[in-house]
Amino acid sequence: MNPQSLGEFLKSNVDQHRDAGVFELETDHMLQINLNGEVWIKMGGMVAYRGDIRFEREGLLSQGLGNLLKKAVSGEGARLTSARGSGQLYVADKGKRITLLQLSGESLFVNGNDLLAFEKSLEYSITMMRKVSAIASGGLFNVRLSGRGCLAITTHHRPLVLPVATGRPVFTDPQATVAWSASLSPDFKTDMQFKTLLGRGSGESFQMKFDGDGWVMVQPYEEEVMQAD
Repeated sequence: MNPQSLGEFLKSNVDQHRDAGVFELETDHMLQINLNGEVWIKMGGMVAYRGDIRFEREGLLSQGLGNLLKKAVSGEGARLTSARGSGQLYVADKGKRITLLQLSGESLFVNGNDLLAFEKSLEYSITMMRKVSAIASGGLFNVRLSGRGCLAITTHHRPLVLPVATGRPVFTDPQATVAWSASLSPDFKTDMQFKTLLGRGSGESFQMKFDGDGWVMVQPYEEEVMQAD
C-alpha cells in the first residue's frame, strides 16, 4: 500500500458526525456519544471529548447495600463512571469491537467486563452467580440491564449468538461468554477429568450451562479473569 499524504490521512480519518442519536458508532471500535444529559461508561473508557462534560465515579451506595457488598468483593465499584453535560464523548476498550443494542422494555445480562456504556434511562444492577465454581472461571459478577435505551457491548472480534431452547442446553466457556437473555438462569457444570488435566482456570473444566428459551452471546476469545481493584 502506498503511503498517504497527511491531507489524505486527515480527510479519511476525521470525525464523521452523522447525527444518528445519542450512541453512534464512529468506527467498529470507537463509540461516539452525543451527550446532552448523563450516561454511564466503563471506568477508563474515555478516549476524547469536546464540550462541557464532567466525569464522576459511581458511588458505592448508588445501587443499595446489597450491591455494595458485591462491589466490595469484586471491585465492581470502580467499573462505572457517570459522564454528565453536553458535547461529543468518544469511548473505547482496548480496540475491541463495539455492538450497539436498543432495548424496548427487554432485559438482558452482560458480563461486567464487556459492558462499555449505557443510557441513564436503563435500570441496572450487579448480579452474583450462585455457584462458587464461577469464582475460579471469572464469571461471578454480571450486570442486569432493563428498560428502554441503548447500550454498547464490546467483544474481541465478531460475536456469535446461539439460540437456546428448552431441553437443548448450550454450554459455554465463562471467559468467552458476553451476554444472555434475562429469561435464562445459567448454571455451572464441572468436568472433573478436564479439571484435573488442564487446571482449575480452564474453560473446559468449568462451563456455563444455559437451558430454557432465549439466547447467549459468545466471542472467539477467552477474557482474562478480572481481579478486584
